Amino acid sequence: MSQEVLKIASLPGDGIGQEVVPAALRVMEAAASRFGFELEVETLPYGADHYLATGVTMPELEFERLPAQFDAIFLGGLGDPRVRGNVHARDILLGLRFRLDLYINYRPIRLWRESLCPLKGKGRQDVNFVVFRENTEGLYTNSGGRLRPGTAEEVATQEMICTRMGVERIIRAAFEHARDRGLRRVCLSDKANALTHVGGLWRETFAHVSREYPEVETRAEYIDALCMHLIRSPEQFDVIVTGNMFGDILTDLGAALQGGLGLAVSANRHPGRIGLYEPVHGTAPDIAGKGIANPLAAILTGALLFEHQGQRPAAEAIEVAVEAALEANETTPDLGGVLDMEGVTRAVLAHLR
Repeated sequence: MSQEVLKIASLPGDGIGQEVVPAALRVMEAAASRFGFELEVETLPYGADHYLATGVTMPELEFERLPAQFDAIFLGGLGDPRVRGNVHARDILLGLRFRLDLYINYRPIRLWRESLCPLKGKGRQDVNFVVFRENTEGLYTNSGGRLRPGTAEEVATQEMICTRMGVERIIRAAFEHARDRGLRRVCLSDKANALTHVGGLWRETFAHVSREYPEVETRAEYIDALCMHLIRSPEQFDVIVTGNMFGDILTDLGAALQGGLGLAVSANRHPGRIGLYEPVHGTAPDIAGKGIANPLAAILTGALLFEHQGQRPAAEAIEVAVEAALEANETTPDLGGVLDMEGVTRAVLAHLR
């Protein structure tokens, strides 16, 4: 019987992405070897360096080749101060999300070590929820414009575009996740008291879909109230579903609850299609190339990729190894340790073996 092969397009991108993605791939390759499957990785050059050298963000043919030839995309992050407006980051990241129709931004918020939580008296059982952020609509469609720019009479508009199809499919994905995982609660977050038209569409669709899942408790919270609840008692929540902009803000708050962006992971998904997996700590150009970046978010992103590709035992083994490294304080200084990136990577590999 031939060994299963998982084909990954590696896109390290900019800054520390060029360091943490290779580190994560080393851990993933070790886990794959342990559990009897193979990784086939192709590294793509697209990022600031490539854009500055060629003027090309990502060729048109790549957007067609990726879903045809790969199972998943592993992105390290995009953003570089040398590129005005970070046009390459917008074209590549939003291009992948929109053109591959990756409508689910999946953000698990999980406390890996209790001492890392900034909330007094909260433990691992309290900070353990997931956010389903709508990923292809809302304010991020770049619908709008500027009139008379640079003058005292300048006018800027940015339109929030939501469709019933787009809203329904992200809400349904949240309920399906709750049902599949045996979770009891799904919370909708919006700002329906101020954004009445879009808010009305979300609320009506949420009520409609929820009737198909009578075993799941439902609630709706305004985004500002939800942020307060998450700080006071995050244990109230299992699954949160929300729009693009609110989800962007909310998930960074969630990352703070779990110990910081150095442990935050994300998946951009459309079930049955290629997915895009990315640690969400950014490119940190101030520390790029120094070998001191925290690789744990990228390593945990690799575990999430494995989980979604049906390699749950390998994913769990990586998670256990990361937990062991955290408990042993084998971390970079941002998490209280003294190791550099290579030291942390070796520690995780040692626990994995």
